Amino acid sequence: MAGQHGSGFNPHLPGFRYKVLATTLGATMWFFIFWRARKDGAKLLGLKHPWEGHEHDHHGHDAGHSEHH
Repeated sequence: MAGQHGSGFNPHLPGFRYKVLATTLGATMWFFIFWRARKDGAKLLGLKHPWEGHEHDHHGHDAGHSEHH
């Protein structure tokens, strides 16, 4: 019907450039995911609330606003 060879699916192997490009893009994706997890992972997992601040001091922040109002 479809032939008697029945050898199956035999795709071509990718070239060297495509292997390097795929590895580079894949590594970049995972580095970005881990970097974002380091920045926002606690908020995403519910260990920290998003409104709890940015973990740096705001000394004198309100003093600048009181002069304008």
